[in-house]
Amino acid sequence: MNWNQLTEITELDNIKSISGNTLVIIFKHSTKCGTSRTVLSRFERAWKDEEMKNVRPYFLDLLVHRDISDKIASDFGIIHESPQLLLIKDGKCIYSVSHYGVDYNSLKKQIIHL
Repeated sequence: MNWNQLTEITELDNIKSISGNTLVIIFKHSTKCGTSRTVLSRFERAWKDEEMKNVRPYFLDLLVHRDISDKIASDFGIIHESPQLLLIKDGKCIYSVSHYGVDYNSLKKQIIHL
């Protein structure tokens, strides 16, 4: 799995823009949280590039970039949680799960129904 690192707040505009043609996921991760590490590891092990060709994955270290996490919450109308997975389409968050709700197969089902 090849994450795109989300390190600049200005990248959110690009994410909204490209989400008209490409689905985007954002994984918000806390490097100090055991639950977040477990969920991230499980998600990465399940990821299959061939099934997610039209999905661009972004990774946010929210301890380093809390300002970006706050902007995500504001722009997409979601409550900040960690770990958290967001699915962005047409500039809007259409699916959001956190903690052990972050699951590759659940994400795949959401994408199939689009």
